[in-house]
Amino acid sequence: MGTILEMRNITKIFPGVKALDNVNFEVEAGEIHALVGENGAGKSTLMNVLSGIYPYGTYSGEIVFDGKVCAFRDVKDSEKVGIAIIHQELALQPYMSIAENLFLGNERQKRGFIDWNRTQLEARELLKKVRLNENAQTLVKDIGVGKQQLVEIAKALAKKVKLLILDEPTAALNDEDSNNLLNLILELKKDGITCILISHKLNEILKVADSITILRDGATIETLKVGVDVIDEDRIIKGMVGRTLVNRFPKREPKIGDVVFEVRDWNVYHPLIPDRQVIKNVNIKVRRGEVVGISGLMGAGRTEFAMSIFGKAYGTRISGQIFKDGKPVQFNTVRDAIDHGVSYLTEDRKSAGLILIDDIRHNITLPSLKKISKRSFIDQNREILVAEEYRSKLDIKSSSILQKTGNLSGGNQQKVVLSRWIFSRPDVLILDEPTRGIDVGAKYEIYTIINQLADEGKSIIFISSELPEILGICDRIYVMNDGRIVGELTREEASSESIMKCIMQSNREVS
Repeated sequence: MGTILEMRNITKIFPGVKALDNVNFEVEAGEIHALVGENGAGKSTLMNVLSGIYPYGTYSGEIVFDGKVCAFRDVKDSEKVGIAIIHQELALQPYMSIAENLFLGNERQKRGFIDWNRTQLEARELLKKVRLNENAQTLVKDIGVGKQQLVEIAKALAKKVKLLILDEPTAALNDEDSNNLLNLILELKKDGITCILISHKLNEILKVADSITILRDGATIETLKVGVDVIDEDRIIKGMVGRTLVNRFPKREPKIGDVVFEVRDWNVYHPLIPDRQVIKNVNIKVRRGEVVGISGLMGAGRTEFAMSIFGKAYGTRISGQIFKDGKPVQFNTVRDAIDHGVSYLTEDRKSAGLILIDDIRHNITLPSLKKISKRSFIDQNREILVAEEYRSKLDIKSSSILQKTGNLSGGNQQKVVLSRWIFSRPDVLILDEPTRGIDVGAKYEIYTIINQLADEGKSIIFISSELPEILGICDRIYVMNDGRIVGELTREEASSESIMKCIMQSNREVS
């Protein structure tokens, strides 16, 4: 079908950082072209150049789309020629209906007024096309993230898209929603829509991609063609990180001590629906130097449980007991939990974990200001030393500790959040999806940090939706389903099958 897109010698410089260095990128019409690389490799920056988010004149190089040289001044310019981008953080209006979102900025009009009949009719057609069985008048806030992704794709189809860019579309989705989305991308390919897919999930890329371009440190490493080149996950990883990763999970000899943290008979009710019980009689124990996993399907209650024990940050009518070093403790606020040596790393680093408009230095020290203060005044020299120490220790790639965290890649943002809680020197560290949306190289670094913390005698609670990492990093695993603990497995007993068996058996018992 020929080439639909050529990006020639694209160079983009931010203050102190060359984000793209002479990148060449070519996409064939009608293909699914995967763009892979470590966090900070330049993938999102390249797509932001293509879609006009970084306008013509802020980069050097040339974009040729559909045979014409393009100079996009903004996103509207790229949309006019048929390019649509869907970001990892969805851009939908939660308190507007699906139909209103589909045509926002692209309204169906009649004599200067919105034609609501046409809006509803076309919305139903678009929802049918993306196989979303929802009423077009439903508010976006009332549908799940998987369905919101489909609304974003339908919105792009409403703009007569020729080239659809998807940036980490399955990062926040469960396996079922991910599969539905990948199948839809394959359907769109049959309809002649070209797709650029950015993803860290290499198994998904191998399932749908026709071509794979690897970026590293802002430069193109190679483009692999399915059916021509020999392609597997190890080959892609080597291109991404510049070396072969022999083991995805660093080895550790556990040195497990006495029980440090225990939760007994824990019950939590929904904050907005008072009759709905979210956590039901949960009991867990964590020992010194132990990494304890909490596994389960999306909606099992893992995050709700973690937040509720971290100073009642979630839920109402909370009952049960928490023991620290064998003594009962009360965490009525987040500060209580931190003061008792318990820290929680949220799964949502952008809105709940970091202050994106502030610098790395302040983000690291914020919960532990007492540690860097003298007579109620912050010792700025001490703060700088601490921030520099953690920037070096966790290898946070940045121009300096004064760089805004919002300008860091996802993996480096995650390292800032980790630095913050390690500096608080907790005895118990709850990690909720600590590697979500980051690449295999950064994941390995974070696993290494977790192992070091366990070796230092810290107790780690590790929540993850990815079974391979639960199996690869944890000493013991609790399986959660429908707000209950439905299984407890040792490292030796644990496998994908045994975890799923616990979940399926509990479903049968409930039904």
